[in-house]
Amino acid sequence: MSMSASMSAPASPLQVGAAGLPPQSRAGGRMALAAVLLGFFTIMVDAMIVNVALPSIGRGFGSGMTGLQWVVDGYTLTFAAFLLSAGAISDRVGARQAFAGGLALFVAASAACGPAPDLGVLVAARLVQGVGAAMVVPSSLALLRETFPDPAARAKAIGLWGVSGSVGSAAGPVAGGLLTTVDWRMIFFVNLPVGAVALALLKRAQPSPRRAVPFDWTGQVAAVAALGGLTYAAIEAGADGFGAARVLIALAVAVVAAVVYLVAQARGRYPMTPLPLLRSRTMSLSVAIGFALNIGFYGMIFLLGLYFQQVHGLSALATGVAFLPMTVLTSFMGPVAARLTTRFGARIPVIAGQCLMVLGLLAMVTVSAGAPVWLSVVLMVPVGAGGAMAVTALTALLLENVPAERAGVAGGVLNAARQLGGALAVAAFGALVADRAGFVSGLHTSLLIAAAAVAASVVATALLTPARRRPAPARTP
Repeated sequence: MSMSASMSAPASPLQVGAAGLPPQSRAGGRMALAAVLLGFFTIMVDAMIVNVALPSIGRGFGSGMTGLQWVVDGYTLTFAAFLLSAGAISDRVGARQAFAGGLALFVAASAACGPAPDLGVLVAARLVQGVGAAMVVPSSLALLRETFPDPAARAKAIGLWGVSGSVGSAAGPVAGGLLTTVDWRMIFFVNLPVGAVALALLKRAQPSPRRAVPFDWTGQVAAVAALGGLTYAAIEAGADGFGAARVLIALAVAVVAAVVYLVAQARGRYPMTPLPLLRSRTMSLSVAIGFALNIGFYGMIFLLGLYFQQVHGLSALATGVAFLPMTVLTSFMGPVAARLTTRFGARIPVIAGQCLMVLGLLAMVTVSAGAPVWLSVVLMVPVGAGGAMAVTALTALLLENVPAERAGVAGGVLNAARQLGGALAVAAFGALVADRAGFVSGLHTSLLIAAAAVAASVVATALLTPARRRPAPARTP
């Protein structure tokens, strides 16, 4: 799975079973699989497609850097916040129903993004898109679990799920460039027919079982308020400074909401993030590592999408093509990381991936504005490939070292932390490159910060408990 697919997909086991329901027909199973693959593909395309279109969106609305940051972070913010409870919602309403509802919400929000008359409407619709995407990802895995009870068939289905995400991530920048050449609004309209086909296919699948899973309303509302306040403060501080009244108010809201969230998790009957899990060294360090990895990866994607067009004058299509070598190679790194993890344990590929990222980011700092575009294209490759390797191995390491009954929650927390890292990278780095005259200087400073964050995560990785290795089977004489 690609770095972006790994970043977005919860590292959780498949929890929903089909107990009590008749077996899925072969045709129904094929339709459910096709719907899942199309839906996940659409989500992953959208995760990459918008970055290429940002300059065109800015020109269309006469928006500055702050507005463009919100176009990206509006989506990422709600995606991160609702990943914390999306698994519980999927269990509560049923996997097929949750997948259909999340995809329908995502498609409806896309339909609102396309004709948005102003930036405020676009950002509001992007917020809703993030909620829908957060519902689709975990429910898609749960739907595959109940559709394919046979382990071998299920493994093949999950493999196809990973491939669909990788293909979507690789296609996103090129599709964004191609569609933006026509009109940037097309990057949202393209979700409508694909989503409609997926929903039509899903009608052939049988309804999913529901479970009486409690929902932590206090924790979910507090999480949205805390992440929203922090992201708002980071973005607006770039324009107005940290002393601005609205920035200070947003920070205060974030702090109060974070306290409410922690109290709810400590004292609530059904916390969505049990605090004993967060007190685990493996969990806390994994969250920090995932946070840093997304700073490096999504921070770079955001910056270079602007750099290629604003500094080098590339078209949106040429910018999308420039991302292609990285996204294609990154798509192959998931299986490579899995094999390395099996042979050497998880920490070695995590550290190797982090080091690749750091080297790529530092090398890009040396690239001047007059350097050829191909040099930046080449240097993006180790950042993307290293990130994909580290994310895949980190996921394996985490799941090896948390109790099985907590694996779903651990995956949700880890992925929420990753999304938050990406959101804050866009917020902070956008402020550093807001001045066009100093764009390259701000770019280099941002890349140095990203490299430092990933380098610090190497130390955190060294402190992680090694994943338990399964003993090799004894040879028979």
